[in-house]
Amino acid sequence: MHPYRYCLIFAVLPILIALSAVTAASQSLRQSGQSNAGMVSAAHPLATDVGVAILELGGNAADAAVAAGFAVAVVEPTMNSIGGRNQILIRTPDGEFHGIDGTTQAPWDYDYDTAPQASYGYPVIGVPGALAGLLKLHEEHGSLPLGTLMASAIDLAQNGFRVLPQDATRQASGLAQAREFPGTIDAYYRGGENGYRAGELLVQPDYAKTLRLIASEGREVFYEGEIATKMAADLAANGSAVTLEAFNDYVAEDSRIVRGSYRGYELVGMGIPAAGVLSIQALQIMENFEPSSMSEAEWFAVTGQALSLASRELRVLGTDTAAARATSKDWANQLVRHVASPSNSAPTTDSNSLPTLEDRGDLFGGHTTHLSTADENGMFVSLTQTLGPNMGSKVVTPGLGFLYASTLGGYLGRMEPGERARSNICPFIVLKDGEVILVLGAAGGGMIPPAIVHAITRVIDFGMSLPQALAEPRVVAARGGGYSA
Repeated sequence: MHPYRYCLIFAVLPILIALSAVTAASQSLRQSGQSNAGMVSAAHPLATDVGVAILELGGNAADAAVAAGFAVAVVEPTMNSIGGRNQILIRTPDGEFHGIDGTTQAPWDYDYDTAPQASYGYPVIGVPGALAGLLKLHEEHGSLPLGTLMASAIDLAQNGFRVLPQDATRQASGLAQAREFPGTIDAYYRGGENGYRAGELLVQPDYAKTLRLIASEGREVFYEGEIATKMAADLAANGSAVTLEAFNDYVAEDSRIVRGSYRGYELVGMGIPAAGVLSIQALQIMENFEPSSMSEAEWFAVTGQALSLASRELRVLGTDTAAARATSKDWANQLVRHVASPSNSAPTTDSNSLPTLEDRGDLFGGHTTHLSTADENGMFVSLTQTLGPNMGSKVVTPGLGFLYASTLGGYLGRMEPGERARSNICPFIVLKDGEVILVLGAAGGGMIPPAIVHAITRVIDFGMSLPQALAEPRVVAARGGGYSA
C-alpha cells in the first residue's frame, strides 16, 4: 500500500528555528515552523509563515490560527474557503477546552423532499460557516486586531502567490464542472479554459476585496450586509435553497468536547457533527489488545476492525447521550467481542468496498486542510477547514472570489431543516499527565480518523517519531463494514 501521509500533526518540542519572511513572490516549502513564541503546522508553507509571523508580533495561538486560517483559504482555494466549513478545538492556558462549530448548515425552511438534487452546483450550497468560525475564534480567544490578522491573506489574494503542483492538479480536475459557472471561470481559470499551472502567479482581486470588507466591517457584512446581499441574490437566481434570511440566522456554535483515554494518555476531540467520537472509540477498543504480542498484520487487523466498528456506530449517533456512551470504556469493552481473532482476519480486497479517490482525499484529489498552532503561554489550537469534494460546489459568486462548500442537494444524504453537516473532520489533542503531547488533524474525508488513530498508536505504542509515524502504512474502514490496507 502507498502510505497516506497527509496528516498534519506536531509534537510539543522545545526546538527553535529561524522565522522566514512572508512574501507573495518567495515561498518556502516548510509545513511547520517554530519560534521563541510558539509553533505552527499548516498544509501550505505560506500559511505556516503567516501564522509564525503573527506569533512573532506578540499574538497568541488563536491569533496565529485565525491568520493562518484566512491565509490557507487564499492559497489552497480548491480545498477550503470562507464559503466552506470548519471545526476548531482550543486548549487555553488554564487547561480548559473549547470547541467551535463552523459547519455549513441547511436553511431552517429547507425541504429535502422538494429541493433539487445534485452532486455540484447551486443546489448543493448550504449556509457557509467557516468565516463565522474564524471570527468566533478571534472574538473569544484572540488578542490582536482582526485587520492585523487578515492583512497577509489580503496581500496574498491581491498580489498573488505561486501555485503549488497539488493545487494546479486539483484546479485542472475541476474544470469540466467549473466551466458551467462564470464566477468560477473568472476566479480560477483566467476567464477562459485553462487553469493555473504549477509555479504560475495566481492573483485573486475579487477575493481580496471581499476580505478587505470583512476586515473592516466584521461578521455583519458577510451574513447581513453587502456580501450577504450579493450571495443571496446570486443563489436565488440559480436555484439554491439558501436565502438572505438563512445567512442572517447563521451563528457559529460552541461544540461539545468529547474525551477518552488510551494507555494512560488523555484524548480530547469534538462531538457531532465532528468525528472525535469515532477516533476515541476506535482507540479505546484497540486498548484491549497488546501490539507488542502481535505481528504488524495482526495489529492492522485489530485497527481496521476497531475503525470499522466505530464508523458504523458514528453513523447512528444522534444525541449527546449516545455520544457519551460511545466514548465510555465500558462500551468499548463490550464492542471488543465483535473483533475477530487478528490471526484469522485480513483486509478486504473487494475493489467495490474500497474508498474512492474523493473518499481517500488523495494528495491531488484532496478537499480539506488542517492547521495546528501553539504559543509560549500554553494555548493550543487545532483547526480543520473544508469545501467537501475538490472545489466544493464548483460555484463562485461573480465578484466575490471564493468557492462555496457542498452540503445540500443529497451530497451528504438527507438533511433536515437547520441541520449541520456531519463529517469526518477531527481536530484532536493528546495529553499525558495534563501536558499537551500532540495537536493534530488531517484531510481526506473518511481517511481522517484512520490517519489520527494510526499516528497516535505509532507514537504511543511503537515509540516512533512523527515523521516515522506518518510514513507508515495504514488501514481504513471500507464500505460494507470491512477494512482495507
